[in-house]
Amino acid sequence: MTNDPEVILSQSEVAAAIKTATGEVFSTMLGMEAVAGDDFTEKAGGVAPASGVVSLIGLAGSWVGTGSLACTAALACKLTSQLLMSEFETINEEVLDSVAELTNMIVGNVKTILEEKVGAMGLSTPTVIFGRNFQTRSARNHEWTVVPFTCGDTQLFVQLCLAPNRDTVPKNLHPGFPMPQVLTR
Repeated sequence: MTNDPEVILSQSEVAAAIKTATGEVFSTMLGMEAVAGDDFTEKAGGVAPASGVVSLIGLAGSWVGTGSLACTAALACKLTSQLLMSEFETINEEVLDSVAELTNMIVGNVKTILEEKVGAMGLSTPTVIFGRNFQTRSARNHEWTVVPFTCGDTQLFVQLCLAPNRDTVPKNLHPGFPMPQVLTR
């Protein structure tokens, strides 16, 4: 474990952590399989369905960023039905709370995996958005590592945008030079 600001975290390391964490949560908490697709990077702020549910959770510490889970309303209901062992067919407060909890579990597990390399991080409380014809966007121009998962006949997207916390970098570390590139392929 390190707080070294020069630690490079590759996109493949982030994607591997997402795949491991999502697979574990799906198998142990939902009794379901989530088949990981090919990971990719997205510059604008991640991938979200045009209509559905998006849950966002912040990470803070030696590295900072955001984790996200995005899916259709139908998949959110199916996941909630599995998690709570009761039938849910429409979006309600319990479905939104369940998606928030799944996001907390998945991104929390990703955080735990990545902390071995980048140092301690904390999680915020998840925020869940549900609606039609919306788009999410990151306020900064960072790359998101996106992993699509197939669950039955629909997709779930788990994504993470992570960068070194500039507040933890000593001011005189690289005077006059920009921070090193954070994500590598």
